[in-house]
Amino acid sequence: MTSPEVSSTSGNRGVVRWAARYDLLLTLITLGRESALRERLLDLARLAAGESVLDVGCGTGTLTIAAKRRVGPNVVVRGIDASAEMIARAEKKARRAKADVTFETAFVESLPFPDAQFDVVLSTVMLHHLRRAVREQSVGEMHRVLKPGGRLLVVDFGRIPSKRRGLMAHFHRHGAVDLSDLIGLSTAAELDIVESGEVGFGTLLFVLSQAGRTSS
Repeated sequence: MTSPEVSSTSGNRGVVRWAARYDLLLTLITLGRESALRERLLDLARLAAGESVLDVGCGTGTLTIAAKRRVGPNVVVRGIDASAEMIARAEKKARRAKADVTFETAFVESLPFPDAQFDVVLSTVMLHHLRRAVREQSVGEMHRVLKPGGRLLVVDFGRIPSKRRGLMAHFHRHGAVDLSDLIGLSTAAELDIVESGEVGFGTLLFVLSQAGRTSS
């Protein structure tokens, strides 16, 4: 899960330099329910044992490592983030957890992977930082690296009028998206919508989409 102030090559607000404080912030804005939120996101992605995973905007790697626990050994799980500081902290976490996860510094609009590499791509609380054109490019890239039939889970802070006063909404007044916008980004990238709605944590919204299967 990425940070409140992340960076890409062209579209974001600035690369995070405070990775050591990021986990504390997540604890605060989730009211101590970060572990439950991680499991909820993996459930929404319908992540199953044996599936390869790319976590885009992985932050300090907590969600990526949780994904690895779910998919099991001998399965590729990778995380990228624009912040070298975030990646360094994620690598330390993976070593401490003895998790076979690969992290690297990279940009979402230019993913350093060949086509059709992953069963599932995760993108959490990142797209709202990007300009519209970069969002479209980024979702297109995430589609590109999905295997036929693979799934993309996009989660972001949404505009939910009934939840404007929550702590999560307070920390993210600088950016939010409409659910229709998230759906539009997915359909514009020629992904099929599987499910969408509220995550159930603060103002978070999600869209689960799927890459088309090639004909046999």
